Amino acid sequence: MEHELLWKALAVWLAAVNAVDFALMGWDKRQAKRGGWRVRERTFFLWALAGGAPGAILGMRTFRHKTKHWYFQWGLPAILAAQIAAAGWLILR
Repeated sequence: MEHELLWKALAVWLAAVNAVDFALMGWDKRQAKRGGWRVRERTFFLWALAGGAPGAILGMRTFRHKTKHWYFQWGLPAILAAQIAAAGWLILR
């Protein structure tokens, strides 16, 4: 029962942070076109580190935003790969 609740909480957390990082990509792209307030690049990476890397990557591709920055092209997938490896290690140990 305890593990089940933990897995549900983790699923809710991951859904939320991925939705936020995806939405931030869309918002920032829109603001870039309008010349408005922009999201700090650090913010995208902090949400990715919190578990939102898939949302950020999907947002990059969906909105065609930040795709020319090498640190987004390589950094976000590297964060995701490290998180998958860590999750695999935790599950299989």
